[in-house]
Amino acid sequence: MIRDQETLNLLLDSISRFVRERLVPAENEVAETDEIPADIVAEMREMGLFGLSIPEAFGGLGLTMEEEVRVAFEVGKTSPCFRSLFGTNVGIGSQGLIIDGTEEQKRHYLPKLASGELIASFALTEAGSGSDAGSLRTRARLDGDHYIIDGAKRFITNAPEAGIFTVMARTNPDIKGAGGISAFIVERGTPGVSLGKIDRKMGQKGAHTCDVFFENCRVPARNLIGGVEGVGFKTAMKVLDKGRLHISAICVGAAERMLDDALRYAMERHQFGQPISEFQLIQAMLADSKAEIYAARSMVLDAARRRDNKEDVSTEASCCKLFASEMCGRVADRAVQIHGGAGYVSEYAIERFYRDVRLFRIYEGTTQIQQLVIARNMLRNASV
Repeated sequence: MIRDQETLNLLLDSISRFVRERLVPAENEVAETDEIPADIVAEMREMGLFGLSIPEAFGGLGLTMEEEVRVAFEVGKTSPCFRSLFGTNVGIGSQGLIIDGTEEQKRHYLPKLASGELIASFALTEAGSGSDAGSLRTRARLDGDHYIIDGAKRFITNAPEAGIFTVMARTNPDIKGAGGISAFIVERGTPGVSLGKIDRKMGQKGAHTCDVFFENCRVPARNLIGGVEGVGFKTAMKVLDKGRLHISAICVGAAERMLDDALRYAMERHQFGQPISEFQLIQAMLADSKAEIYAARSMVLDAARRRDNKEDVSTEASCCKLFASEMCGRVADRAVQIHGGAGYVSEYAIERFYRDVRLFRIYEGTTQIQQLVIARNMLRNASV
């Protein structure tokens, strides 16, 4: 669903130029320093990247799902760390508020998220609960007009930069699984909130994660998202389809960047008196990558349009996440192979991308979780 093609084209052209002229040249600096330059972050704010999916009434761009994935195709063509910084504001950091937040919560937080004044962080994963999020152990108990939160979260994206945390905590210990979980907005600086050291990861330098600890953390009861206990996990599930389509689109963009780099290298690199692009086995890897990228792009656009048409895209979103992330890994592997020894040294971007894109098959639901979701939905629909 594209509301205004001309306006969208202007936005896409602007973002594509920003990626080429500002982000790609900064990739090596970010990889070496593990920091995104402040001037680039300021430009990202000015472009409205932090508010892509936030309604215009709250200062965002209010993009449809199809418009958002088209933006993600462009943003994916550079280091994933840049998207990661504003990705939580666009996705799980804001969508829970948009879908289930109270009017007061929306008015207070969404404009700040849309402008990038606040960076959002989504605190769900724990040491003992990742894919099995319903088993989380962080607790929140009501004490007058506050909740007291105790627990610890792990691998929380943007936690070092976050101004607010969406925290999933168990408010009813008698209800096992997802039913007793509620969602809270916890502001940075709230007494009882502390951060662990920044994780040293395989890739995605510049995108920071760390543990977040809550010890006797008093949060105003008005910060319970939606004002209702026990629906926090359901809120999280509502935003998953959107997040999975967004990440799928990033996978497509990253794969296109890697294939472009591999093609250019194959045309420039000579062996046996000719460019290696003339060798049919190299051509086969290029062709396979092109076909898989086209398939993933088509899947993502189809699912995005279905979501814009208010269809249930749980199965389609999981299909996209499964296929696009696995496709991206295969393209990365072929691109390294085409580069040969050069693909194993950091002088070429493919060495970094090879490490960076490995995470796509893990977060926003692992490949195996997507398989379970797809199969479960198939069986449920077949029994109706």
